[in-house]
Parts: sequence; structure tokens; C-alpha cells
Amino acid sequence: MNVGMLLSRVRVEEKLLLEAFRRQGVEVTLIDDRELVFDLQNGPAWRRFDVIVERCINHSRALYSLEMLNAWGVSTVNTAEVANVCGNKFSTTRALISHEVPTPRTMVAYTPESALRAIEEIGYPAVLKPAVGSWGRLISKVNDREAAEAVLEHKTILGSYHHSIFYIQEYIDKPQRDIRTFVVGDETICGIYRASEHWITNTARGGHASNCPITPEIDALSRAAAHAVGGGVVAIDILERPDGQLLVNEVNYTMEFRNSIDTTGCNIPARVVDYIVAVGEGRS
Repeated sequence: MNVGMLLSRVRVEEKLLLEAFRRQGVEVTLIDDRELVFDLQNGPAWRRFDVIVERCINHSRALYSLEMLNAWGVSTVNTAEVANVCGNKFSTTRALISHEVPTPRTMVAYTPESALRAIEEIGYPAVLKPAVGSWGRLISKVNDREAAEAVLEHKTILGSYHHSIFYIQEYIDKPQRDIRTFVVGDETICGIYRASEHWITNTARGGHASNCPITPEIDALSRAAAHAVGGGVVAIDILERPDGQLLVNEVNYTMEFRNSIDTTGCNIPARVVDYIVAVGEGRS
């Protein structure tokens, strides 16, 4: 089998995946996106790969690469469709809603004035996020009108594309934790709680990970969310309301898992590699 791994640099996750491939006797060709040049008229050259694993840090590089590879008939994990939906919070929310997966109430506005009306309709506190972003960065919780006006003014002055669309969600008063589950194919293989005294619980922002047992409800919700965005290998972020209702907040398509292997006792890279090999063999 001829496997390629498209990456930005070899992080811990990539080393773990490469070791899992080695244990299966599969050699992997590393494709550094910093040195990559695509000849758009020479797609057949890429068909030497049975499957390419996407592990880019940069969303745009991942999206453009996957779109070209899929157009040329190259199998990828994940697909361009999944990357496109998961890489934009608006698209993710739309996909979840269209598949009747419960998610926080969300509004989108285009001007500071209309965004302020949307925030006040949702009610304080409310959460503002960039439509494209990761690791809990540039997320704001606004507790009153003055805070909302200040954040909206800052976004307007920043002026970048990411701040020109106002993506507004209701604030979920979760129990100082959220849930991240890992879905490979059609199976929820494991999950973690991410706990923090801060309202942002991402482990990249200091959240503490512990094992989350996969209940039938968490399993069904995780698989439904994965199906909504197109399937593959994804991580699902789930919020708990005070009454116990579970809501899918986001779906991640180039998931990090280094802190979740020992925590859950699940060999995540081995499970991911099993799935990739199946895709390369046409069995998925």
C-alpha cells in the first residue's frame, strides 16, 4: 500500500501515527506542505497513492490540497467535503441543524449594529467566535451591552475577513467541563472530559483531561454529528446544559489526541490507522 501523509511539521500526533503505520508494515511518504507545489494539469501523478492522510496545521492548505486530490480521484482522510464543513463554524452549525443534531442557538450577522441586536435577542451572556479558528482563540463571552459594544468595535477595527462575519451563540452554563469524543468511521472509540475553572475548557487553554465513559446517548450523538459533516476521523465537542441535555458545539477534522491516549486507555493512533488502511484498500 502506498500511503502519503500531508503535514506541516511532524508533531507528537504524526509521530504516533507513523509508529502505528510501522507496526502494520506500511511505509508512509511524508509530504511537507511548506515545500509542496501542485501542478494542476498533472493530477494523475498523485494517483500513485492509495490514500493520503491530511495532517496540516493550516486550514487553507488542507482545504485546497484535499479539493485537488479528491478531484483527481485520490482517496484522503479526511475528505475535502469534511474539511470544508468542519473548518467553518457556520457550515458546521448548518450541517448539524439540517441533520437534526442538537446544537446551541446560533445567529450570524454582518454589521456591528445587527450583531448587537442578535446578541440581545439571544440574551446575555452570549458568545462571539470567529467563523474560522481553533484552540479556543479569539472567543469572547459578553456579559452585558457595554462588553458587547466593545468587542464588536474591536472586531470591526481589526478588519480581517475572519472578523467581518459575526457568529453569535448562546452561552451554555456547563458544569466547568465539556466532552470531546473521537469518532473513527462509524464508531465512537473513546471520549474525555475537559475540565477548567475558566469557561473555555480546551486543553490548549489549560483544560484538564479525564476519561469520559461513552454512554449510549453520547455514542449516538457523536456518531450523528460525525455523519452530519460527512464522516471519517473526527473529534466531537459536546456541551452539557444544567438539565443534562447534550449539545454538539463543534466538529474537528484534523484532531489532536496526544493527551487522550493514556487518559482513555484507547490506542487512538492504531484505530485511526486501521481506518486509513481500510480506506486505502477500498473497504471503508
